[in-house]
Amino acid sequence: MATTPSKVEEVRAAVNQDRRRTIHNLCAEVGIGYGSCQRILTEQLNMHRIAAKFVPRVLTQDQKESRVAICQELKETVINNPTLLLNVITGDESIVYVYDPETKLQSSQWKSPASPRPKKACMQKSKLKTMLICFFDQEGIVHRESVPPGMTVNADFYCDVLRSVHENVRCKRPQKWQNQKLIIHHDNALAHRSFKVS
Repeated sequence: MATTPSKVEEVRAAVNQDRRRTIHNLCAEVGIGYGSCQRILTEQLNMHRIAAKFVPRVLTQDQKESRVAICQELKETVINNPTLLLNVITGDESIVYVYDPETKLQSSQWKSPASPRPKKACMQKSKLKTMLICFFDQEGIVHRESVPPGMTVNADFYCDVLRSVHENVRCKRPQKWQNQKLIIHHDNALAHRSFKVS
């Protein structure tokens, strides 16, 4: 009796108004039982509850259109100049731990019915860590460097890193160095955007 078309529409309207509502809240608002509300959601409205997906940023429509335009422009540039990507050297930083605990999958092993279940101690990530800066191109790693403990990556430090990158390009990629058409690609961290660096 509770799953009448009018109750289905009430549940649909309540969910559309706030998609985070729980079944208990919907039951109280619409005036039906938990089981009936659950059947309406899953069978009548074909809905199921899912967690929100993490994304790096929530972009506006203008930002999305701007990114699409830039990507199309880059695509056309690469089509017109197929050797462009050969001149790109990408740099990025990452935190590296002394050790990482094994994942559940990594520690799995075959077990027969008679053998005891394997055990492992619970481990946290190492407290000792360092920042690794790495520059690479299509041929492989050009330069890598660890940031000394306690050091902050600022414009002065990053300029020293770029000097080392240039020296390594001269030694490891002599043809690229002679062409002088290198494109250093890095993200928009404060140290990278400094006037000194540019």
